[in-house]
Amino acid sequence: MNSLNALDLAVFLFYLVGVSCYGYYIYRRKQSSQLSTKDYFLAEGSLTWWAIGASMIASNISAEQFIGASGAGFTQGLAVAAYEWVAALVLVFVAVYFMPIYLRQKIYTMPQFLEQRYNATLSLIMSIFWLFLYVLVNLTVILYLGALAINNLVGSPDGSSFHLILIGLAVFALFITLGGMKVVGYTDVVQVTVLLLGGLATSYLALVLVSQKFGLGNSALAGFQQLLHSADDHFHMIFAKPTPNSSQEYISKYLALPGLAMYAGGQWVANLNYWGCNQYITQRALGADLNTARTGILFAALLKLIMPLVVVLPGIAAYVLHQQGALQQEMSAGGSLNPDNAYSAILTFLPNGLKGLSLAALTAAIVASLAGKANSISTIFTLDIYKRYLDKEADEQKLVRVGRLTILLAMVLAVAFTWKDLLGISGAGGFTYVQKYTGYISPGIVAVFLLGMFWKRTTATAAVIGVLAGFGFSLLFNDFAPRLFGNETLLYSAFPNANGVYEVPFLVSMGWSFFLTALLMIVVSLAGPAINPNAISLPTGLFRTTPKQQALIVLIVLLISALYIKFW
Repeated sequence: MNSLNALDLAVFLFYLVGVSCYGYYIYRRKQSSQLSTKDYFLAEGSLTWWAIGASMIASNISAEQFIGASGAGFTQGLAVAAYEWVAALVLVFVAVYFMPIYLRQKIYTMPQFLEQRYNATLSLIMSIFWLFLYVLVNLTVILYLGALAINNLVGSPDGSSFHLILIGLAVFALFITLGGMKVVGYTDVVQVTVLLLGGLATSYLALVLVSQKFGLGNSALAGFQQLLHSADDHFHMIFAKPTPNSSQEYISKYLALPGLAMYAGGQWVANLNYWGCNQYITQRALGADLNTARTGILFAALLKLIMPLVVVLPGIAAYVLHQQGALQQEMSAGGSLNPDNAYSAILTFLPNGLKGLSLAALTAAIVASLAGKANSISTIFTLDIYKRYLDKEADEQKLVRVGRLTILLAMVLAVAFTWKDLLGISGAGGFTYVQKYTGYISPGIVAVFLLGMFWKRTTATAAVIGVLAGFGFSLLFNDFAPRLFGNETLLYSAFPNANGVYEVPFLVSMGWSFFLTALLMIVVSLAGPAINPNAISLPTGLFRTTPKQQALIVLIVLLISALYIKFW
């Protein structure tokens, strides 16, 4: 669709006005002149468990999820749901073990934790790392994929409206973000409701469309059964290692999702970094009490289980329809077949009214993620760099002003990088792009946090070496190993990508990089003092959960087990 009818437009405008008015109402409940840094950056600890959980999911299900994961569903199938289902298990671990430590340390940011546990040098290094990552990778990808998808839906056929949509998304996100974490958190409850309703409606109607295409009536269940029949290979959770006779298409799938190998390390490292060591996510819970934070995170884990229905299933449906000769023009918007067009291609067939709802869901995902990411950029720069190194005497109100200016600058930079696609996002699947390039620093970060929390002997020297070594090992495996050591070694197997260049599956690289980084940190720490004055004390009962939380954990584990048994 390149236009919305009156009903679609009314639904979409109702969403825009509703979110804006609700955000303004939350903002006005606390005058901006009264805002302290805790008010602005942590919502003064006022977020409820359901707001924390909903906000985490709203910020997570961003453009690279809606658009990129649907594109991955088109090419790789349900196997990409591993990111969602492993994330649910990781969220359980974060709720039980990470959050009590963070709250006991009374921190606002992840760099503050690193400074308390290690030293200011490591804190500064990681602050800079995170700022570059959030601005140059996350914000730009969210903006690019979001503007691309919306342009394919309602923009001009020649793509000339892309930049106008890009600016519109940035401005709307700025409106939400400048009100602070409280506005972001509570508007995210509305955003996640819209994106779930719109996303599930899109998936349901995609299945109905498949059913109609194969002459099976208007049954979503019949459409799902047809998907299982027509795209059986798209419902395999585990890809076997390629053989010399494997097609390039299959090798590309394995490079993105390397079978059982990714469960040995890479998936856990990627998800622990994202859900446990990431300012963007943990900030929602840092201002709450432990019971509220834990329950909110477990609620997010439950919501995570249904995300493949929203972000992966439409991509599989688009694949089947494309194989049957449908969606040819929609999938090739821009001149050639682009898997990242899968979600918007499905939306073109939705009935009036639901197009507006689905567009609202997509916009909600984009804006919620932009707002959450921009708020985290602002928090890290203001508290960990500006206050510590540039203006130590700055009062609360000045810090809030600096935070708002940082948000504006970060968004302008992201728009500038996205304007001409300077990072080459269009040349790679959006979802895989984010996972791969975040993975360069994930191994070092996860090793530093895990050893810092649970091994008192870990030293600051080991942590600094670990962060740098983790990046170095990632470079070695991702970029240099096949050239230096050939295609097969004890540690890895390399396979040719679509350009004929041999590369190591990045999730395998991530696993080995984490293992070697942790080993190096242990060796360095053993050479240091036996007693570390910065070690964290873990009192008895710190990790104890309530009966309700235990029931939630059991439910999550049972549901994930059932899903893997079904689709193994």
